[in-house]
Amino acid sequence: MRRERKAGLKTLRRLYDDNLYDFGTPQPSYWEATAPPPAFESPPLERDDSCDVAIIGGGYTGLSAAYHLAKDHNIDVRVLEAGHIGWGASGRNGGFCCVGGTGRHPRGMIRYFGLEGARDWYRSQVQAVELVRGLARDEDIDVDAFGAAEVEIAHSGRAFTRLESEHRALTEVLGIDAELLTRYEVNERIYHSAEQHGALISRPALGLHPLRFCRGLALAASRRGAGLHSASEVLDWSRSGEGGHRLRTAGGTLRASRVLFATNGFMPEQLRPEFYGRTLPVVSAIVVTRPLSDDERLNEGWRTEHPAVNSRHLLNYFRLLPDNRFLFGARGHNRGTREGEQATYRKIVNTFRTTWPGWADVEIEYRWHGLICMTASLRPGIGRLTDDPFTFFGFGYHGHGVNTATWAGKQLADWMGRGVAPDDLPRHTRELPRRYPLPVLRRAYLRTGLVVANWLDSL
Repeated sequence: MRRERKAGLKTLRRLYDDNLYDFGTPQPSYWEATAPPPAFESPPLERDDSCDVAIIGGGYTGLSAAYHLAKDHNIDVRVLEAGHIGWGASGRNGGFCCVGGTGRHPRGMIRYFGLEGARDWYRSQVQAVELVRGLARDEDIDVDAFGAAEVEIAHSGRAFTRLESEHRALTEVLGIDAELLTRYEVNERIYHSAEQHGALISRPALGLHPLRFCRGLALAASRRGAGLHSASEVLDWSRSGEGGHRLRTAGGTLRASRVLFATNGFMPEQLRPEFYGRTLPVVSAIVVTRPLSDDERLNEGWRTEHPAVNSRHLLNYFRLLPDNRFLFGARGHNRGTREGEQATYRKIVNTFRTTWPGWADVEIEYRWHGLICMTASLRPGIGRLTDDPFTFFGFGYHGHGVNTATWAGKQLADWMGRGVAPDDLPRHTRELPRRYPLPVLRRAYLRTGLVVANWLDSL
């Protein structure tokens, strides 16, 4: 059941069932089971304190901003996280570090943002992937890197025609390294399946262990002097005077000159009315198998380390992991309840076994879920409020948060540190995404969208 919870004078009404917002409980994910324990301190905020920059959200955006603020700009920064560091999507996603970040295909980006705007965005996405790779190298973060490209599988002949057009846009217009494969080449190089009609391979990309990266980034930020606070949900956000922010948690109060709101799909949007109705969180769920034997893997023709997605409107995403387990993910239910979770897992496992019938008896050992964050503008919002230049924001990564959120955190840190927006930050991302009409109906919009997407996929 969805509940309303009093927080000071504000009422926080969440979009989904409370089951999705159990901040005290880690997800039973493969990542939680295999990540080394945190090597940094992150005690709850338990007193009244102050800093220059307070960050709400201990995921990639907040941790990258904290790291770069402390390291590059010598700014006193604190991070407030409602769960443990990496509790949200940053610790439970599929580990795809790939070019993307919006809800539009390349040709749609060109139509919507213009040629130069689209080029700027794709250039920034290449930078974002390389930023993650560079941080892992420079900070000695063992992220279990696996693969060096992203594969998009055409699930129909019509989908392959679209991929042909996208390949031309990526390579001839947007400057992205991409390669088009026929279905026969996919069989030889990627995997066998009756539901594949070719593929588009794009670079740069890699698969990684998302929670290892998140905790490594937190350790790097802590080493540079950033303060981290787990179990410190912000219950009230008030302002007094110019640049004076007061964030109250259950244990204390943090005063800050500037605030970065970096909570993405789990955004407590009613803390500030400016953010209400800007996002549409979408449930996504993942299952992971036991380790496959080499014979099992090769019997299904799986030959790649690259992370992959299919071209359906309700896409599946999947990848082989370094220990020969197989990860398979899909969009989930639209209520957030425990019953809905179980129904989603059953559907995902059935799709997995239908796609690769040779793995029909392979046990599923891990199941978990989370939220990706979409916006009505189909683009991220990475900027500051026009009527409050002391409040910054970063959210809306459309399922590509590993690289986009990490890069957004650096851009926002540079903006706060230098006082001007970085040249590398495309202008179309600097404004708040538009508000959904009648935001209270967002789940109804989602249900309608799922029905339409299912119908389109059936064609």
